[in-house]
Amino acid sequence: MGAEAVLTTPAETTLITTLADLPRQTGRKLGPTEWQRMTQDVVNQFASLTNDHNYIHVDPERARRTPFGGTIAHGFLTLSLLAPVSQKLILVEDARTSINYGLNKVRFPASLPVGADFRGRGEILDATEVDGGIQIAAMFTIEVKDRAKPACVAECLLRYYR
Repeated sequence: MGAEAVLTTPAETTLITTLADLPRQTGRKLGPTEWQRMTQDVVNQFASLTNDHNYIHVDPERARRTPFGGTIAHGFLTLSLLAPVSQKLILVEDARTSINYGLNKVRFPASLPVGADFRGRGEILDATEVDGGIQIAAMFTIEVKDRAKPACVAECLLRYYR
């Protein structure tokens, strides 16, 4: 198979590569991941952890009377979904570790309703050498099933270390 392979399961595609081949992956589309459901329990846990108890997230009765028609995931909860999405979509076999280095741009074009199914996709935009490894810029998207607009689109910087 060479230095890279694409592992395919019924609902998921993972890029398996090495540090040496990572720069050659620019332009590679990633995913999608499997569909997952956003639950009220997850939203409530996030609200407790962040002390963000805005009713649009935690009060289903009151949120039903808003334009959203029910509770929605916090934007930052939706953003945090990108960490496991990126880990499912990219596996650098010889990296000793990896980190989320930062974000260049983040947008929340639509909400992620509680009860909705979501999944992630990505694309590697760029790869550059950094001290001790490779940094990639990748555009990741959180899609919502049966919705025209994604819940989150973010350009993420990920570092993979030797």
